[in-house]
Amino acid sequence: MVCAVPEFLRIATAVVALLLAAWAIYLVIRSRPPRPALFAGVAVLELLAVALVITALVRLADGHKAPDPATFIGYVAAFLVVPPAGFALARMEPTKWGSAIIAVLGIVEAILVVRLQQVWTGV
Repeated sequence: MVCAVPEFLRIATAVVALLLAAWAIYLVIRSRPPRPALFAGVAVLELLAVALVITALVRLADGHKAPDPATFIGYVAAFLVVPPAGFALARMEPTKWGSAIIAVLGIVEAILVVRLQQVWTGV
């Protein structure tokens, strides 16, 4: 089965998401609010998410079919919305809980990378 996106892009997105989550968890343990560099990490994650989604949509436009298009589009929408929503919520919560929001965001994005590929391949 043809992959929705190149493997290196999936791996890079998942690794950045998990590193971001680990960094945010470290800040939560230390009772620290999110730092500007953590927000920059969210921006990098969103750029990778956009690149991943554009690549997948180009594959769809080229004639490849996802076995369940509605589910695939739902995951794509969630994949694009989670980082900006988490960013906004974390900015409104300048305590350790803002860092916790970003930790959850990173974990969710890593899971969504895997789910997008599973939906694409029909697993």
